[in-house]
Amino acid sequence: QVQLVESGGDSVQAGGSLRLSCAASGFTFFNRFNCMGWFRQAPGKEREGVASSSISTSPTYADHVKGRFTITKDNAKNTVYLKMNRLQPEDTAVYYCAAALGTYTCDFGTSYNYWGQGTHVTVSS
Repeated sequence: QVQLVESGGDSVQAGGSLRLSCAASGFTFFNRFNCMGWFRQAPGKEREGVASSSISTSPTYADHVKGRFTITKDNAKNTVYLKMNRLQPEDTAVYYCAAALGTYTCDFGTSYNYWGQGTHVTVSS
């Protein structure tokens, strides 16, 4: 059974850093047709893509997080991470990881098959 479990969300002050983790089970990342993505949804706003990555493509980042956020993978642990630096209050949201299995693309338009429950990130000024 495919499962995604996020962790690492916390309350931090502006300028701080967090690393979110997404532990996957039921499939492996070491497949060029598998894609992992991070999304977020702030209160009262639409869900938006944050970052996406596969083993065969360069990562994709939203403009507002480019240069501050980094997506990485540990294939041995079947875990994807989102390192967030210089956090701003605008980054406050519920962050979700998602997996697209058997996909030919890996970006925010990719059809993601599975979603985690989300982890809360609150950034105060």
